[in-house]
Amino acid sequence: MRVIYIHQYFLTPHEGGATRSYYLAKGMVDHGIGVEMITAHNKPFYDLKIIDGIKVHYLPIKYEQEYGFFKRVWSFFAFLNAAKTWIKKLPRPDYLYITSTPLTTGLIGLWAKRKFALPYLFEVRDLWPDAPIQVGAIKNPILKKFLYALEKRVYHHALKVIALSPGIADNIRKKCPDCELQIVPNFADSEVFQPKEKSPAILKKYGLKNALTITYAGAIGLVNAVDEILDLAKAAQDQALEFQFVVMGKGSHLPDLLKKAKSLELKNFIHIPFGSKNKVAEILSASDIAFISFDHLPVLKTNSPNKFFDALASGKAIMVNHKGWVHDLVKSYHLGFYYNPKKPMEALNKLENLSKNPKKLREMQQNARKLSENYFTKERAIKQILHILNPGNFAPVSNDGVYILTA
Repeated sequence: MRVIYIHQYFLTPHEGGATRSYYLAKGMVDHGIGVEMITAHNKPFYDLKIIDGIKVHYLPIKYEQEYGFFKRVWSFFAFLNAAKTWIKKLPRPDYLYITSTPLTTGLIGLWAKRKFALPYLFEVRDLWPDAPIQVGAIKNPILKKFLYALEKRVYHHALKVIALSPGIADNIRKKCPDCELQIVPNFADSEVFQPKEKSPAILKKYGLKNALTITYAGAIGLVNAVDEILDLAKAAQDQALEFQFVVMGKGSHLPDLLKKAKSLELKNFIHIPFGSKNKVAEILSASDIAFISFDHLPVLKTNSPNKFFDALASGKAIMVNHKGWVHDLVKSYHLGFYYNPKKPMEALNKLENLSKNPKKLREMQQNARKLSENYFTKERAIKQILHILNPGNFAPVSNDGVYILTA
């Protein structure tokens, strides 16, 4: 079997960031499937690399998280056109495996199906166009109508649609009731991310204290609401509580975050630059609680964020600021607690109780690792994808009810 895998933002564990496509593609290769990855990089030339058996075609399409709306759209369509050119050059595959965002990658599938009768699987990481519309990036009613029609068409013509959360799946079912839909949630590398005792060397390396530590590790963009951790840090500082708050990452809203931290005169806040998966694992090993946050929009409650699954595998308690699928898991499996950003003192009291009750904190952390091992490993996700690609050779993987939890 041969698969052309299309992901504009393909990353390896060494690079850091979202590495789902790397692990799924490597899993395919390890089971005898030939995989050619079409992606992009910010260099001004085409490049081909063989990474753990994956043939990765790097197209010279620049993209930065700091881009505004129109520069992003330009990048999306430039990648669309370049990817179509490379599909024509490569040997015919059995399937295209296309991951979004952006939704424009779905146009590649529609084109390939019409021109070459190539079947495509479409993986939905985030709901487009719901997300940019709810954020306010897209306001034109004609454009909204066009994008919703495109979304429905992409789902309808896909051989199978793969959703990363129950909330995403529910939304797709409303738009395409007849779609063949599978849920394959995000996951963590349980070898890289493991429960560990705090290391004095790691604490010293990052300038951290051996105190109750709440950490956010991920993108710092428009929809991430990372600044809400600063309000909690300010409340803790005002109460003279020896907690520390860490943010690791980069993004368009990082300057605003650092400006706010400075204006609040926070002494218990540390920013650490974006790093590889191993550096994220180090920071989590020095932490007690992971902060999982998104802006308070309905569409964002459906998300399946990498940072959450990395935190589970690392055995960290979870503090979540929105009541979506992640919150349902946190509540049902006793992983942590909800942080209402309008009532920071409530969350601060919960943190104080956990600092005085290490046994309860440890139970939450153990529950997190157990949930990760039982349901959210890369091995489990790979088995699910292999069954979707070739159900005759690979047995289905039971969900045991965990994915039924909805936003």
